[in-house]
Amino acid sequence: MQTIKVLLVDDHMLVLDGLKARLELEDNIKVIGIANNGIEALEQSKKLDPDVVLMDVSMPVLNGIEAAKRFQTEQPDKKVLMLSMHQDKEYILSIIQTGASGYVLKDVPAAELVLAIETVIRGGSYFSSGASQALYQVQEDEKEELTKRELAVLKELASGAANKTIANNLSISVRTVETHRQNLKQKLGIHSAAGLTKYAIEHKLI
Repeated sequence: MQTIKVLLVDDHMLVLDGLKARLELEDNIKVIGIANNGIEALEQSKKLDPDVVLMDVSMPVLNGIEAAKRFQTEQPDKKVLMLSMHQDKEYILSIIQTGASGYVLKDVPAAELVLAIETVIRGGSYFSSGASQALYQVQEDEKEELTKRELAVLKELASGAANKTIANNLSISVRTVETHRQNLKQKLGIHSAAGLTKYAIEHKLI
């Protein structure tokens, strides 16, 4: 069984002690270090090479959101799992945009936190139930922002059609297709054809 090395990041020692004590009851999880803010987290991660960084959002010096962004650019191999009490959709959306692997509310049972760690280490993403509800609403809002023409272009792109084919199918110019394609990427925050296809599948557009 693979041992999952975890770095805990929180500015409250009582929280860190509680998390460490609970996680180390698991045979396959080992807490290899702690940090009190985002800067320490980045430094400790370089030294200790954890598999998962379990990090609070609200911290001094460098908060979890900014730290997660830096992990994405400086240490992209690290799985960052965010912890917070907040569950409003705008807040969660800002977490998603950092590239974090998951978001867990602090009031979840310990077993769910373990499940979240095990999920992200396998390459998945994990959002606890309260966060998932807000995330679903964010996705619905995003879908509603797309115009009918953008949705039509997205469906064509997801089916593998080239710009010229899409132009012919929709009776528009290739330049118009390219414009819609750029608008889709900008609105959805997705910058690859594969990403657009995945979005279309997840939202049952194809």
